[in-house]
Amino acid sequence: MMYKIVNILLISLSFLTFRTFAVESIYGPTNPSPDTLIDARVRYFGSVVELKATHEKQYRELHADVWPEVLNAVKAANIHNYHIFIAPLDGKKYLFSFFEYHGNDMKNDFAKMALDETTRKKWWPLTDSYQEIIPGTPDGEQWMSLESLMSIK
Repeated sequence: MMYKIVNILLISLSFLTFRTFAVESIYGPTNPSPDTLIDARVRYFGSVVELKATHEKQYRELHADVWPEVLNAVKAANIHNYHIFIAPLDGKKYLFSFFEYHGNDMKNDFAKMALDETTRKKWWPLTDSYQEIIPGTPDGEQWMSLESLMSIK
């Protein structure tokens, strides 16, 4: 599942790409430009995907006790403070993720996750099957990246 490696990298690097929004991004002290974050030691990521209503229970069960191999793969990728939130909107359920990346070689660190066979061959196919890609999500991605609007530390 090479697409998953690309998917992770695209999600992780998507804040560096240009996206079309109805209103241009505005940067300032509490919303730094992505260009200024390239060399930052800690980077923040958010994304969203729809959860299939028929699989909410299974998704909740999986994430109530994440498999040790998956936890180890996340830690090896220098991902910290990883959270997934669920919210009902217009009769559907959406998953919102947030995590911090604490490292200096994001491309290689995230590629490490795909080296874990349990994550690549079992976890990702299972969790992806419980999700519905949101229209407008770039090709090859599962989760739609969120634009950072404010950061107060």
